[in-house]
Amino acid sequence: MPKSDPPAPHEDRPIEATLARALPEPQARLLLVVRRSLRILPFVLLVVAAWVLWREFHHLSLAEVLRAIQAWGPGSIAASLGLSVASFVLMGVIEWVGLRWTGARLPWAPAMAGSFMANAIAHSIGANLLVSGAIRARFYDRYGVRLSQVAATTLFAGMSFAVGLAALSGGGLLLARSADLAATAIPVSVARTLGAVLLTSAFGYVALCGLRRRPIAAFGRSLTLPSAGDALAQLTIGVVDNGIAAAIIWILLPEESLGYPSFIGAYAVACVAGLVSSVPGGAGIFESALATLLPRVDTASLAAAFLGYRLTYYLLPLFLAAVALGADTLRRPKG
Repeated sequence: MPKSDPPAPHEDRPIEATLARALPEPQARLLLVVRRSLRILPFVLLVVAAWVLWREFHHLSLAEVLRAIQAWGPGSIAASLGLSVASFVLMGVIEWVGLRWTGARLPWAPAMAGSFMANAIAHSIGANLLVSGAIRARFYDRYGVRLSQVAATTLFAGMSFAVGLAALSGGGLLLARSADLAATAIPVSVARTLGAVLLTSAFGYVALCGLRRRPIAAFGRSLTLPSAGDALAQLTIGVVDNGIAAAIIWILLPEESLGYPSFIGAYAVACVAGLVSSVPGGAGIFESALATLLPRVDTASLAAAFLGYRLTYYLLPLFLAAVALGADTLRRPKG
């Protein structure tokens, strides 16, 4: 691979600083304010989330939450663990498809291992694309996977999550009964409209991949979209994966709480809130958003379900992935 020219002295500076110098003074000041605001926004959102969670759950006693946990039974606990395993297996499948799309021909086993470590760690500590990309780059280096292929695989997996969540939540909002939607804080008319928009955008992505084969150029970069078949795989696996993740919480709630299609709509909104907050794992933001959207669900049962979800889908995978990454580091030859 030919070596690139060394960067100009100013190219290692943040792009925001370069842009600020090119803008007139009022706009540059505004950009500086926006940058500082974005830095403190996660902390503000975390405080708001803490207040919402306190408002929703401060009246609960530990005994009430423990009773809700005891009501799960062995079957629900086993189901939540099984669903978590299934979700990470599906992430590994989309990882393998994404690697093949980039031209990297890895066997199943390393693709599954790389996906698990990248996703389990990134889910919990935040900055998903950056953290998961860094872990992938280190793990796949021994298999000859280039950094550009790692970046493309990371983007491919992220798009699978996005279109899958859009299609699943859109379908749930359209198919949910009005009576079930009434159990959420989402007005029926808003739910139907939002559902149609989300479902259309997800299938629109697949159609765009099938129709446009020329690269898309933006910001000095070009990107060739996946084929229609790969995009359909992204959509299908993304829908099932997101549906499984949502079911981990839903299955831990009392049976009479809420229908699954309506729960999916609220879950999707809470997921987006957690992601845009930049708080690691959406911790607190996700729970407060979902608690607000499900005002009729028993609060003790909801608090218990949150604990089960965080344990089986975040903390346990994080522990296993950290152990696996540490063992891989120790086994790797020093060079």
